[in-house]
Amino acid sequence: MSIRRIRERTAGDPGGPPIRAAVRNARIASLPVAFAGRQAAGVGKRALGRSAAEVDSEIRLRTAQHIFEVLGELKGCATKLGQLLSLYELALPAEIASPYRTALTQLQESVPTMLPATVHEAMIAGLGEQWRSRFIEFDDRRAAAASIGQVHRAVWNDGRPVAVKVMYPGAHAAVLADLEQLRRLSVLATVFAPGADVPAVTEAICTCVADELDYVAEADHQRRFAQAYMGDPDFAIPDVIVQQGDVIVTEWLTGTPVSRIIESGTPAERSRVGMLIIRFLLSAWTRTGLLYCDPHPGNFRILPDGRLGVVDFGACTPWPPPGFEELVGEVMDAAFNGGIPELNAAVRRHGFVRPGRDYDVAALAEGLDAVGEPLTVPTFRLTTAWLRGHVRSVLAPRLSNVHRQLDMPAYFTPFARCFLTALGVVCQLETEGAIRAEFARWSPELAAVFDRYDTLHAEPADLAVVRHLRPVPNDRRARVVG
Repeated sequence: MSIRRIRERTAGDPGGPPIRAAVRNARIASLPVAFAGRQAAGVGKRALGRSAAEVDSEIRLRTAQHIFEVLGELKGCATKLGQLLSLYELALPAEIASPYRTALTQLQESVPTMLPATVHEAMIAGLGEQWRSRFIEFDDRRAAAASIGQVHRAVWNDGRPVAVKVMYPGAHAAVLADLEQLRRLSVLATVFAPGADVPAVTEAICTCVADELDYVAEADHQRRFAQAYMGDPDFAIPDVIVQQGDVIVTEWLTGTPVSRIIESGTPAERSRVGMLIIRFLLSAWTRTGLLYCDPHPGNFRILPDGRLGVVDFGACTPWPPPGFEELVGEVMDAAFNGGIPELNAAVRRHGFVRPGRDYDVAALAEGLDAVGEPLTVPTFRLTTAWLRGHVRSVLAPRLSNVHRQLDMPAYFTPFARCFLTALGVVCQLETEGAIRAEFARWSPELAAVFDRYDTLHAEPADLAVVRHLRPVPNDRRARVVG
């Protein structure tokens, strides 16, 4: 069967995502409609004597499960957005967030499986009619799910264990249809960020997601990473063996998923893994010229020798763009070592506020004071509770929320995606370590900022003795903006 025939399958094919725009749009649109219906039904249940807490809990659980089912069926872009939504779950109180956390975990780990017949058709489309001759063994059962495909375990014809990544038939059309809907719905984001150029940021997000459909580029990215990290004592990148069409064959990595470390690792294990993730992301663009944009737990595993294995290089982009180092140095220097006028000038100069727009720079300074705390001390422990407080602050719907008054340059979008996703992971790991030193190691601009900070905050010897005798409370927050 030709690839065209495969991609022209209609919605309802058990082996691929529904690709008709009307079907996909209707399923996404059903989410708020169903939620409204549950709320209306809840009024009746309360009238019949059920407690409000019990009814609300049931509504949250059923809504979360509905989100999981719809996004899981749609796959493609919807699944990727579901991964990103896991960060926003942190903005909810723990007792409310629980069903959403469960649903999002299911979404990331349990998307529907392609049937063997569909897998075989996709393999023929990618590697040709004689594709089986290239393998000694090929397991028809899915070993892992990806946002727009799935991975199978196999043995290459030279005896090497390999991972075979196969794109869902129809994924191109499905994802592009999702992105069109995202563009249409993006106007709703202005409710949360009225000061932002939402269309430009949305287009940048769409470009990032659409780029993940290009398996040729993904294979090239992975080769660059594998070459750059060859022989590295901390990291393992599997070699690409072959890429044809919508199929990529790479070396197989055997290791412990980071999701398992999050669930049951010791504090020392979790901190070590978190610090390795930070080191990998900070070192990547220096060593490869690429930003790794998709650092969710499913793309990392710990090998038996202790190295961090990294897979899935579809979401990579050339980095840094012109002016990024200056942005980091100037904004961070103003935040750590300057005052309100310096911070205001740096933020405006680098496009985080639209020309002529007023905003609460003092509130921004206070926010940077809090979120920058890990970079003001030799060691810091990142936790979900710490992150949840900052996410709630950013997402608060108050008109006075300074984050509603700011803009984000479109080119900054891939970095924001990488940073926020990684922050969620290392906070789930409850990473404790020399975070500041790791940032300084890979960024000369930040190292200079930290040196100036230390000089400005150096204490006279007699004061240091007093503080040694009477320690500063552990919860004291460092002052960042003067």
